[in-house]
Amino acid sequence: MGSAAAVAFLCACNPAQKSASLTKSGINPADYDTCIAVAYDAEAGKFVADTENAQDVKLYTLTNKNGMEVCITNFGGRIVSIMVPDKDGKFVDVACGFDKVENYFPWNYETDFGCSVGRYANRINNGEYTYDGKTVTLPKNNNGVACLHGGYTGWQYQVYDVLEATDQKLVIQRTSPDGDNQFPGTVEATVTFTLTDDNAIVIDYNGVADAPTVLNMTNHTYFNLSGDLNNTIDESILMVNADNYTPGDDNLIPTGEIRPVEGTVFDFRQPKAIGTDFGKNNPELESVGGGYDHNWCLNTKGNKKEIAVTLMDPRSGIKMDMYTNEPGVQCYTANFQDGTRPGKGGIMYQKHCAICLESQKYPDSPNKYTMPGWELSDPFISPEKEYKSYCKYVFSIAE
Repeated sequence: MGSAAAVAFLCACNPAQKSASLTKSGINPADYDTCIAVAYDAEAGKFVADTENAQDVKLYTLTNKNGMEVCITNFGGRIVSIMVPDKDGKFVDVACGFDKVENYFPWNYETDFGCSVGRYANRINNGEYTYDGKTVTLPKNNNGVACLHGGYTGWQYQVYDVLEATDQKLVIQRTSPDGDNQFPGTVEATVTFTLTDDNAIVIDYNGVADAPTVLNMTNHTYFNLSGDLNNTIDESILMVNADNYTPGDDNLIPTGEIRPVEGTVFDFRQPKAIGTDFGKNNPELESVGGGYDHNWCLNTKGNKKEIAVTLMDPRSGIKMDMYTNEPGVQCYTANFQDGTRPGKGGIMYQKHCAICLESQKYPDSPNKYTMPGWELSDPFISPEKEYKSYCKYVFSIAE
């Protein structure tokens, strides 16, 4: 089914609705009411709407006693907007996203904005790994050299079932069958979003499998704390609590080396502006579009009570501290946004419009987790080994 047919199907599933009250971020929830399922036609090389398996999609709004608001859709488990107060008490949106759910559909825009990634966040080299003597072959949807974010129809393009929705909590679930994007084993994964009264977004991931397989979930929100999504994040201040990172080749596949950040553009142990080294022809930055798209090896080593990353913008005064039990964080600075995607309020998202802070096992860990320094990045789960991952983003005003 092509784009026009897909739109016709959506209209048939979604009869005309009266306008609902707008969210604090200016979104009409009715623009997220639809039913959809996404498939990939490998022969045609394009995404299509799967009319037989369509599921209901909605927008869910979390609010706390301070007036903070987080909007989430179960299409891809995506955070659509985050409204927090700036230094003057004005509520501003700090997450890139779209006004209408249809803009997340991959035949319109292939985007990971805000999504809950699965089965495997980041890259698996050559789309394959070996476990217990057996080679698993996966789609190579990343330039034909790697499996990225779970394959062509990874969970960012799937509808999550909603198990619970309250004012401050949303619980969504994805049952991924054996063979989903060629991954073995059936996985039942749950993502719980909790908005606390101290202005934190807590994300808990749980997964169980009926056979050995890999699982590495993350959240892909594009953060811009400046108070205006028209701005770039070049002036935003970043601290990454990491002495080392994992260098990669031109396809962002880690070499396996654990390299010190000292003396490199990757040293954010002391806070500095994200754009400090942009435009200086650094080969490691230029190879990924003139910014960052790299994994840092966190000093926290799974201690979720210790700050892993701090992001702050002097224009708004907003600060965000990140905590996780994962060993790594992928910092991606939206290097390939080009001003052609109209976001919320008609904003055209430009290069370096945001930064993603993705808690994770190190990239390509199914092939490298036995290497020195990779011990905490074992991505395998089984009926005897449950998956549990944790990430928390805490918002405040910088002192």
